[in-house]
Amino acid sequence: MTPRPPSDDSPKKSGTKKSAAAEKTVAKKAAAKKTVAKKTAAKKASAGQPTAKAVKAVKAAGKKVANKKMAGKEAASKKTAVKKPAGSTAAKVPAQKAAARKVPAQKVPAPAAADSAAPPAFAGTDPGDRERLLAGSHHDPHGVLGAHPVPGGVAFRAFRPYALGVTVVTDDLRAELHDDGDGFFSALLPLRAVPDSYRLLVAYEGTVQETEDAYRFLPALGELDLHLLGEGRHEELWRALGAEPMVHQGVVGTRFTVWAPNARGVRLAGTFNFWDGTGFPMRSLGSSGIWELFVPAIGEGELYKFEITRPDGSRTLRADPMARRTETPPNTSSIIHASHHEWRDEEWMAGRAARPVHEAPFSVYEVHLPSWRPGLTYRQLADQLPSYVADLGFTHVELMPVAEHPFGGSWGYQVTGFYAPTARLGTPDDFKYLIDALHRAGIGVLMDWVPAHFPRDDWALAEFDGRPLYEHADPLRAAHPDWGTLEFDYGRREVRNFLVANAVYWCEEFHIDGLRVDAVASMLYLDYSREPGQWSPNEHGGRENLDAVAFLQEMNATVYRRNPGVVTIAEESTAWDGVTRATDHIGPGGFGGLGFGLKWNMGWMHDSLDYMAHDPIHRKYHHNEMTFSMVYAYSENYVLPISHDEVVHGKRSLVSKMPGDWWQQRANLRAYLGFMWAHPGKQLLFMGQEFAQGAEWSEAHGPDWWLLDPAYSAEPDHRGVRDLVRDLNTRYLREPALWQRDTDPAGFAWIAGDAAEDNVFAFLRHDTDGTPLLALTHLSPAVRHGYRLGIPEDIPAWHEVLNTDAARYGGSDVLNPDPLKPEPTAAHGRPASLQLTLPPLATVWLRPA
Repeated sequence: MTPRPPSDDSPKKSGTKKSAAAEKTVAKKAAAKKTVAKKTAAKKASAGQPTAKAVKAVKAAGKKVANKKMAGKEAASKKTAVKKPAGSTAAKVPAQKAAARKVPAQKVPAPAAADSAAPPAFAGTDPGDRERLLAGSHHDPHGVLGAHPVPGGVAFRAFRPYALGVTVVTDDLRAELHDDGDGFFSALLPLRAVPDSYRLLVAYEGTVQETEDAYRFLPALGELDLHLLGEGRHEELWRALGAEPMVHQGVVGTRFTVWAPNARGVRLAGTFNFWDGTGFPMRSLGSSGIWELFVPAIGEGELYKFEITRPDGSRTLRADPMARRTETPPNTSSIIHASHHEWRDEEWMAGRAARPVHEAPFSVYEVHLPSWRPGLTYRQLADQLPSYVADLGFTHVELMPVAEHPFGGSWGYQVTGFYAPTARLGTPDDFKYLIDALHRAGIGVLMDWVPAHFPRDDWALAEFDGRPLYEHADPLRAAHPDWGTLEFDYGRREVRNFLVANAVYWCEEFHIDGLRVDAVASMLYLDYSREPGQWSPNEHGGRENLDAVAFLQEMNATVYRRNPGVVTIAEESTAWDGVTRATDHIGPGGFGGLGFGLKWNMGWMHDSLDYMAHDPIHRKYHHNEMTFSMVYAYSENYVLPISHDEVVHGKRSLVSKMPGDWWQQRANLRAYLGFMWAHPGKQLLFMGQEFAQGAEWSEAHGPDWWLLDPAYSAEPDHRGVRDLVRDLNTRYLREPALWQRDTDPAGFAWIAGDAAEDNVFAFLRHDTDGTPLLALTHLSPAVRHGYRLGIPEDIPAWHEVLNTDAARYGGSDVLNPDPLKPEPTAAHGRPASLQLTLPPLATVWLRPA
């Protein structure tokens, strides 16, 4: 059974009761033994616990040590004998051995008899240090514990609560330390220098552990790391903070580091010490605010948290903000992790920067991984998702947030583990396996990223070290008014570093091809969802959050510099100037661009869906809702998003937004998708909408796949819409006119933008060679024969390449099967025109024959 962490933040009763060290009674010692026996019952191999066979071998020795130590404590003082192991009866202890080994009973030494010729045996802990170590508020335990040169030799000190005895062992000596009480042990040994290496034999009731002394090691974090951390410029922060399995000074173990500048002390608790961090205090590395401890002999798979002593003396048990793996919610512990995934996507990674994303096809399928096919793990998804997406022709998937989050109903938008993929679906390496499979199927991977806010869970980031740390110190700036969460303090360099490095981490460690940044608008404005008096203006008297602007600029610049071919996408719902403009290009508002590659076109989404919701007879009064997007289409680089937000919380599914009966709803949907794929910008469609799911999406059960069961009578209706989506993507990839000049106004021209009475929208798209594609959308249920449309006069004939009214999609099959030739009749301001049949509620694409 794996020991569980405490569920509250109260100071733990460690069982090391304060008393006069030399006056403990036999009854108190017996009570301590019972506590130890309970804690040692659940042994962990990686924690250095010996096997059952070893326990039996040392049981007698442990009792012998206890009896002799109790007798010795009745004397006023005690000497420690220094012995050299002799021959085969005292084998040498390997200096780098990480795991505990069986210690023969005869090798556990008894205390030496008093000898006037021996050196002084007591080198105890200063009372002040002792008190702070017991209270969990010592900033430099390595300066007290371990081995230190002092007048007369080397002082050895150990802090091992529950231990019955501690013995120091080197290649040349073996010496038992004096029991100073409360778990402290010490001795002064007549050595000229601190040994290069030594080990501790720690005797508990019924067992002995052999281990390296964690307090003999130098810091495992380098000066360059500390300098970059202090500057807030450590772009690979995950390599410096958190839990890092490593070999340090020739010893295998794990380095733990955490940023907690307001803490009075930090201790490490986990499965390896039965969630009692008393004997595992960490050291503060100067003014950096970083606390560090290298723990020998523990590694991957161990659970841990940081026990932080707050400025007021209270304690809190916190998950690691930098944890790369976590327990499955609702459990909250961090897990030591090292990746062993071997990537096989070299071809994809080498080629993804070959063409700028703005000049490339970009069609996105948005997925909520836990509910796409409920119950599937990352590896099981890797067997199904790539083939499904590739069959439909999408170029990318966008994954709703995968970083760890405690509440599944948040869909991942309230993150507690910014560096850990959710454990609900598997390990971090399992997630890499999924991305690898998508890349090998030719599919890019975008990921929703949430640097706007974080939840208030008391085991996570909120007041992490007892004071506002990741959140803003001003309560008005810290509290997010909409979601009950906390906003990051973007003006603090360490917080900014935490987030910038996190963006880099997902791109470099997980080969993510793009980050869709959530809730950018809430970051940019100080008055976002706030009433007058609930916010303070910036230094210039404005409403812009200058710290957030600087953070977004730094994040984008860093990601693009380090990861060619990666794209960042802003979910930004206002008219902020320059979201996708370069950061060094100052706009009319006096700000440099934010530096994003793309921006969600929320205006197009709202306007076009509002238009489609009207009955066709009323649509002529709302014609501008479909054309207004072209007024600002080239102000930014846009994505046209029909996302999860549009098909939840009473908004209905996409097909259910459409008016009319079931046939008309599907026809409207098909026509809308054809219009969307032809409109300038990149496309995004949420899962389930590709086959006209009638119900709103729910994270509890995901898409209604049963609608595609051939046994279902209406299955052809849903399959027809999915077949259209496949054909839209297939034709889209073949037509450079639809994507090569997405950001170039010369790539678009209206033919009929004002045909409100006819409910007709017609425009041309051009590729870089000037080859056009004609897109015509007719959103009336009537069939119009001989409809005249003005066209370029230099094209001798046109032919229909896509018609959403085709019978195979579920339409009425009103087509234009023959080539259409221009006539020298002026129309729509052009000298030539052609006549064609407009199918009801349909989009038609034509290209030169």
